[in-house]
Amino acid sequence: MVNLKKYNGFFKLFVIFLTLFFALSCSKQTLQVTRIEGKMVPITQTNNQSSEIENFIKPYREHINKDLNSILAYCPETLDKSTGKWQTKIGNLLSDITLSQGNRVFKSREKKDIDICLLNNGGIRSVLPKGNVTARTAFEIMPFENSLVVIALKGEQIKELVNYFIADKKPHPLSGMSFTIDKNNIAKNILVQGKALDLEKIYYVATNDYLASGGDNMTFFAKGVQKFDLNYKLRDIMIDYFKEVDTIPVPNDVRITIE
Repeated sequence: MVNLKKYNGFFKLFVIFLTLFFALSCSKQTLQVTRIEGKMVPITQTNNQSSEIENFIKPYREHINKDLNSILAYCPETLDKSTGKWQTKIGNLLSDITLSQGNRVFKSREKKDIDICLLNNGGIRSVLPKGNVTARTAFEIMPFENSLVVIALKGEQIKELVNYFIADKKPHPLSGMSFTIDKNNIAKNILVQGKALDLEKIYYVATNDYLASGGDNMTFFAKGVQKFDLNYKLRDIMIDYFKEVDTIPVPNDVRITIE
């Protein structure tokens, strides 16, 4: 006769073995990097491959260059951001352009007017050269993707803006306002759109999204009571303006006076 007890015992051991085997095989394993290898793989090019790539890219390059090199306007003199202590002609021009072009969008959407435009001197990356002005010129001056933002600030924050301007001692592009710096480096005769600054009034200040977020330590923008993102790139503002004028008018007015 077959000894069933013997086989039952063996079967139990076999089941226990399988259970342990599957438990261990399914347990989470911790893997470690023990060696890293690398090698240089040379990129070989044949004349045929180069010509295929060039033929593919050429029509796109020609189309882009045609747009960038198209003449939009004429500038009667070279405008450089390094030619002034408190204000520059290129800074005044860019802030004037931003205020006027941006105001069209802002007024149509919000039924309000932009009072002031403040940009940053560091955002001007090239000169506006004498001669023909192209779309490429705008890309060289404003290579970044900054867009126009309007912040509603109380008069108290406009005073902070002026104090920042004086303390920073850089010719940041400024439009829509003027003031005098006295012998003690204190601002006086602050005018907004030709009228004396009212500390209780709300003013609408155009700037770029970088400064609106506190860039260049312009923290007064964070105290704004309202923010409007116009989704209008500063570079596109320049291009649109250049398309509208034949000869660019160079601003020569004095906005910051020193006693």
